[in-house]
Amino acid sequence: MAVRARYTYLGPEGTFTEAALRTLPEAAAGELAPAVSVASALDAVRCGDAAGALVPIENSVEGAVTATLDELATGSPLMIYREVVLPISFALLVRPGTTLEDVKTVTGHPVAQAQVRRWLATHLPHAEWESASSNGEGARLVRDGRFDCAFAGAFAAEVYGLEALVTDINDVAGATTRFVLVGRPGRISAPTRADKTSVVAWLADDHPGALLELLREWAVRGVSLMRVESRPTGEGLGQYCFSLDAEGHARDRPVGEALMGLYRRCPKVRFLGSYPRATGAVRAGGGPAPASGTDADRLFREADSWLGRCLDGAQGSGR
Repeated sequence: MAVRARYTYLGPEGTFTEAALRTLPEAAAGELAPAVSVASALDAVRCGDAAGALVPIENSVEGAVTATLDELATGSPLMIYREVVLPISFALLVRPGTTLEDVKTVTGHPVAQAQVRRWLATHLPHAEWESASSNGEGARLVRDGRFDCAFAGAFAAEVYGLEALVTDINDVAGATTRFVLVGRPGRISAPTRADKTSVVAWLADDHPGALLELLREWAVRGVSLMRVESRPTGEGLGQYCFSLDAEGHARDRPVGEALMGLYRRCPKVRFLGSYPRATGAVRAGGGPAPASGTDADRLFREADSWLGRCLDGAQGSGR
């Protein structure tokens, strides 16, 4: 009998992370194991107890999931192999028979609180909020009588024997969360023409223009950065590393040269992988994201051809 691969996720059962993991083909053929935190999910991969871990990394309302960014930047290296973008809508989960007037205490993940803050102020202005490690954990705590209600996915109601008192709660319509499937370092997949490359870079020192120098490595090669986050290194005030997502694949010449530029300029660079962008991912300006690296690759090929003609003594004044 074939051994089923094990995949961890931010648990317990009934989290949006589990729902995102179940959209992947790996989940259908693998064993799914909940973890109590992002760190423990990734540590299971590092020590070989799991083939991969799905963890949240970015929310369209609240921004970066800093626990994930920090875990990927420290410890033994890991790589991102796939991403999932999941629409997020919350339900107010209660024990059967509870009414809105009965609710005095509320729980959920801190990122959930940021997405329902206005709804809470309008409908439950006097309720006390206490954060849980995940939305699934919040639902479990309601089941156990610790809180009156929890914000979680409506699907978690059946898991914990609760009722969805109110559904489709969101301060911002169309909110999404991005998750990444992380594994131990290995060969990256072939370019798909709709890829993303993730990296963490440390500045050599804090001087005027230091960040600009880092960003210029991408800009001069026509590579678009989709996300830039600064995170403290823990080595003192003013000491930061930068987590970046770029359009394109490391095998695309512009992206590859930008990565080499970072390696030359920065004292430390951690490559987190090149992987297909999630279907339906959108850019900040709206609309579907274009095929990554297409224009930059074309311009590099044209420039390379032009330089070759120059070196061969051919006319090199135009394209």
